[in-house]
Amino acid sequence: MITIAAFYRFVPLSDVPDLQGTLADQLNDHGLRGTILVAPEGINGTIAGDPAAIERFFRELCTDPRFSGMEIRRSVADAVPFLRAKVKSKREIVTLGEDVDAQHGGGTRVAPEAWNALIEQPDVLLIDTRNDYEVAVGTFEGATNPGTGSFRDFPDWAQSHLAGREQTPIAMFCTGGIRCEKSTAYLRAQGFENVYQLDGGILNYLTTVDPDESRWQGECFVFDTRVSVGADLRPGSYDQCHACRHPIAAEDKADPRYVPGVSCPHCAESTSPVQKVRFAERQQQMELAEHRGEAHMGTDATETASRNRASKDARRDVPRGGR
Repeated sequence: MITIAAFYRFVPLSDVPDLQGTLADQLNDHGLRGTILVAPEGINGTIAGDPAAIERFFRELCTDPRFSGMEIRRSVADAVPFLRAKVKSKREIVTLGEDVDAQHGGGTRVAPEAWNALIEQPDVLLIDTRNDYEVAVGTFEGATNPGTGSFRDFPDWAQSHLAGREQTPIAMFCTGGIRCEKSTAYLRAQGFENVYQLDGGILNYLTTVDPDESRWQGECFVFDTRVSVGADLRPGSYDQCHACRHPIAAEDKADPRYVPGVSCPHCAESTSPVQKVRFAERQQQMELAEHRGEAHMGTDATETASRNRASKDARRDVPRGGR
């Protein structure tokens, strides 16, 4: 069984390059995969691997006082849902494009146990802060979908659709809580007074609230090879189009425009013939790698390629006619 751990913290970091190198070494030392982002405003990551290795990683990380007591959301899967380990330095750990105080200026946190009572109040405006393709996989009953393609689009949407509603109670949610930290801080900076956020996001809600009492509808999109998770955070029913990365359901695969690795109903009309040829060639390489029992992408693929090169080099060194 594999542990998947999601975590973030808004905290000033003045040593981003050094921290990036340290974290990369720790992921490698513990055999973990996933992605961690570090920026002057904090840290954000999701990693996966052996449960004991995950715990060792966080014991080391949290010896740094800046990360001590950081909330970590754990779930399980049968396989590691990441292809490689990456630690990236960014300007923001979640890109809003606005200068906000997410560490101190966020909305009032609401525990999952109290969330239903809040969003059932008739005067509360419930807003899904995630991207449009995520909302299509699942959302809360009655939630407003801003229809954004990127989190950077949220400020423009708020200015266009929330002007004059500064006194309206607003409840906001996202996958793990990080986007709500920034979006609620943004609204508060714009003069909105009654702003709330789901503590720990959808993932925390799904693991806390009894399914019979849940107001969640559908599955929850996640940014890894699981694509989506259900109420118990086990891998859901969605797949992903390898051409456009859009989540696809069974009905999308039944559509005549769906060609594995090449197109789906969401991108078939928007990609060129040249792109489709390239996608088809990539899909063929993936299928050949799978047939051989090799990885096509990620750390395993790199290791396989290195072994293959070494084998070829060794064969070149063997004199003709002898072994």
